[in-house]
Amino acid sequence: MAAEINNSTQDLLVSRNLTKRFGGLVAVEKLNLVVRSNEILGLIGPNGSGKTTFFNVVTGIYPTSEGQTIFDGKDVTNLSSQAVYRAGIARTFQRSRLSLSLSIFDNIMIGNHKRLNQGLWFNLVRRAAFKRQFEESFTQARELVKVFDPPLADHMFDAVGGLPMIDRRRIEICRALISHPKLLLLDEPSAGMTHEETTQLMDDLLEVKNRFEDLTIIIIEHEMGVIERVTNTCVVLNFGQKICEGTYREVSDDKLVQQAYLGIQ
Repeated sequence: MAAEINNSTQDLLVSRNLTKRFGGLVAVEKLNLVVRSNEILGLIGPNGSGKTTFFNVVTGIYPTSEGQTIFDGKDVTNLSSQAVYRAGIARTFQRSRLSLSLSIFDNIMIGNHKRLNQGLWFNLVRRAAFKRQFEESFTQARELVKVFDPPLADHMFDAVGGLPMIDRRRIEICRALISHPKLLLLDEPSAGMTHEETTQLMDDLLEVKNRFEDLTIIIIEHEMGVIERVTNTCVVLNFGQKICEGTYREVSDDKLVQQAYLGIQ
């Protein structure tokens, strides 16, 4: 069970000296990070700098080697992925995790299991209540899809395997949002897309942020145009350590960032 921690009401996620080791390799080293409520924070850095490892530690995929993670005033260090999800953190992955043979609706509902009654008695006997739950879930899922692409919302029972990459990414984000998370972690959402598709998806993301005012987002992204456009704050990692934090303009002007990430000597 997550323990209550005294914390600023504006600080939704706080990492204190967070460290993750894989044998002799230190993937994340003594990371101190504060994510304020309702902001979009960009997490950037070279390949292998620890960005996805940080996501995996926060969401319980990897255990923490040292340090502490506080979410919404509670200690969530080393909780299971299921417990982190129930606490209000949802995520996407760099590589698509959709079930391609399932429909748009089915894929979105995979992300909603904490809010569904999955008991045998409910599903087999209480058919009227089951029908209401299905209808409510379908309406919520369809409304989410409409935020991204209204025409796509008319194809909720089409298999996602026939969708272009941008629509698959949209469905993955909808699957994360259907559980009403407080914090959304996006791991390179533009991966595999064209520049035009990336621009469209970022338009979608900004619209989502407008619709869900209490939503906080951390986005890992290599497209600097995306980071500049959508983020309030940027944190730069290199070799598992934080080397810079500030606005996009501040971090892009930093000499250490230019050396480590932009290749400027």
